[in-house]
Amino acid sequence: MSIDENEPRKEQVGGESIMDSEQSISKIYAIKTTASQEQAVSDMIARKEHPAIHSILSPDSLTSYVMVESDEPDAIGLIIEEIPHARTIIKGESSIEEIGHFLTPKSDVEGIAEGDIIELVAGPFKGERAQVQRIDEAKDQVTVELYEATVPIPVTVRGDQIRVLDSGDR
Repeated sequence: MSIDENEPRKEQVGGESIMDSEQSISKIYAIKTTASQEQAVSDMIARKEHPAIHSILSPDSLTSYVMVESDEPDAIGLIIEEIPHARTIIKGESSIEEIGHFLTPKSDVEGIAEGDIIELVAGPFKGERAQVQRIDEAKDQVTVELYEATVPIPVTVRGDQIRVLDSGDR
């Protein structure tokens, strides 16, 4: 029995057959888009349902770019020709390690410190200013003390219900 170098090699690992080939590993490509149209472009790419495209990522913190996982960059090129706000494919490939920080969720209370001045943007105290007394990162909650309250009462709110106005370390 001869072994063809062009044919993918299968290995048995833990009862499962896996492929050992460069063709089985998808690459991640960046697509340049019109500003603020990342979500629209990613939705249009997803509607095409092309078999060569495995996943699409358009994080809020990355403006004017959409990341696409695919086996074939030529397939992405054909698809984005039909999409109005997709401009071009950026030359080169990315790895999962390079975009990994977009895949991990960021805590709502990250970047908030005790003593910071915040404004409540939701809930019954909306619009009130307060000072951070305690932070519970495990629950994504912040305990604050309202400025304009006659009696200082600690109020616990979710991290997504506040906005930092003045940070003590800045």
